[in-house]
Amino acid sequence: MEAKQQEPITSEASQLNLSIEERLRHAYTKDGSLDFHGKPAIKERTGGWRCGTLLLVNQGLANLAFAGVEVNMVLFAKSVLRQTNAEASNTFSRWMGSLYLSSLMGAFLSDSYLGRYLTCVTFQAFSIIGLLGLSFATQSFLLRPHGCGKIGQLCDPHSPAETAIFYISIYLIALGIGAPEPALATFGADQFDEEDPKEKKSKTSFYSYFYIALNLGCLFSETVLVYAENMGYWVLGFWICAGCDILAFSSLLSGTLRYRHFKPSGNPLSRFSQVIVASLRKINLEMPTNGGGLFEVHVREYEANGTRRILHTNDFKFLDRAAIMTSADITTNEDQNPNQWRLCTVTQMLSLFVEQGAAMNTGVSNFQIPPASMTAFDIVSTTAFILLYDKLIVPLYLKVAKRRPKTPPELQRVGIGLAIATVAMIIAGIVEQHRRKYASLSGEETSSLSIFWQTPQYVLLGVSEAFVYVAQMEFFASQIPNGLKSLGIALSMSSTAIGTYVCSLILTVVMVLTTKNGKPGWVPPNLNDGHLDRFFFLSATLTALNLGVFVVCARRYKFKSLENHEAESATRIAPE
Repeated sequence: MEAKQQEPITSEASQLNLSIEERLRHAYTKDGSLDFHGKPAIKERTGGWRCGTLLLVNQGLANLAFAGVEVNMVLFAKSVLRQTNAEASNTFSRWMGSLYLSSLMGAFLSDSYLGRYLTCVTFQAFSIIGLLGLSFATQSFLLRPHGCGKIGQLCDPHSPAETAIFYISIYLIALGIGAPEPALATFGADQFDEEDPKEKKSKTSFYSYFYIALNLGCLFSETVLVYAENMGYWVLGFWICAGCDILAFSSLLSGTLRYRHFKPSGNPLSRFSQVIVASLRKINLEMPTNGGGLFEVHVREYEANGTRRILHTNDFKFLDRAAIMTSADITTNEDQNPNQWRLCTVTQMLSLFVEQGAAMNTGVSNFQIPPASMTAFDIVSTTAFILLYDKLIVPLYLKVAKRRPKTPPELQRVGIGLAIATVAMIIAGIVEQHRRKYASLSGEETSSLSIFWQTPQYVLLGVSEAFVYVAQMEFFASQIPNGLKSLGIALSMSSTAIGTYVCSLILTVVMVLTTKNGKPGWVPPNLNDGHLDRFFFLSATLTALNLGVFVVCARRYKFKSLENHEAESATRIAPE
């Protein structure tokens, strides 16, 4: 009788314990993220859009600060530092090159040693120091005599020490803005649990909003600040940049206790080298079939680092030898890992658009529009397209294509973006033909054709960027291993730099070939003597060829598969 009474009690207790464990399991993130104290992150207290918004504000303000310096760096070097066109161009190129190199360095340190949060905090402090130094130097001794620095009004020569302070300041800015940017993008995505369906959708949206924040920061700099600096108000412009960067840093720090974190995974170069060395050591061993019998780290180690295991494939099978277990690899201690050296697991066209706009009618009533401000159409179109993409464009696409509710994959969106960029180049060439026609009729260097005829090419280029940039970031974030995500984002961002250098090389080659026998070339100082339209058509042809190569590569690409982290972590117990 007593035994029969105890059975229901025991059953109810078991169900109660299971219910408590289930609630505790759902209270914590399932992707292995940690809180500020290194404990499993609680969903309600950490991450989410509260933290994501702080990081978006940080990105927008930091990029506003950088763009305020970058947008008129060539003019500052010519007017204030008295550099020639070639010297100013080299100053700008080297500075931007250091920016992209620092992004790769920051991504490496973020993934390997510092972690994403500490990388952002450390390097953004350098950008504040650089902006304060540049603002102080400009106010104190760079603008002499008073009122110099405007277009056509050169400043007095500067001492080597004064010039050195300028260079130290701008390179600190490049280091402080470039190094944390890929870590910041990845850190923002870390605030959303990809094992939670609702948060996974927000994680994908974050990359879109990250690019919007970047563009909105540029919008203010390339409209308001560029005009003020053209008028000679360098001190005001640089102090505004410094103030915005301080506000950005404060936004980053304000969420310190609420952010979700992942542990850095160590040096990826050593892990790559370990695979090569281990494979060469076992080159004479017989290859296993279907990945059977290969060594794998215990799932607890993956959970400890908040990563997921990439499922085995039949590609690069010769590297499978690195994971073949031999007697020399087996250790007597179950908790000890084997010796791992034996056993392992388009935007470059904007500058030419600006030159084209400078040779057009920029007047609206009594106001002259700075040609660089036309990039506002690029920024606004990019922002509007991203905001409308999920709400209007995707539903319309699914209705027209008559497909199941599934958005176009990342690689398909990149291809669409390249196709739109091709159309933008063709339109730019047609506008240039009409610009030269009106200039020849008037006989003046500046065409009577309004600069607003450039609007379609800027809008299309902005839509192209929205397709390519966001999809590219999502692709790298999803296909790069967890321990290398910041480096993957950095490689995605560096493609812009590569495109700029390739465009510069193509332009140089074109000018060498088209200036023979005393000809002015396609892109001479006076565009009316050249054929900028032909260069735009050449760019459209090269972009179309690039699209063709991309389609071939995309069709052959095999997406990686990940194991279900939720199933592996179902038994995780909440910390005491």
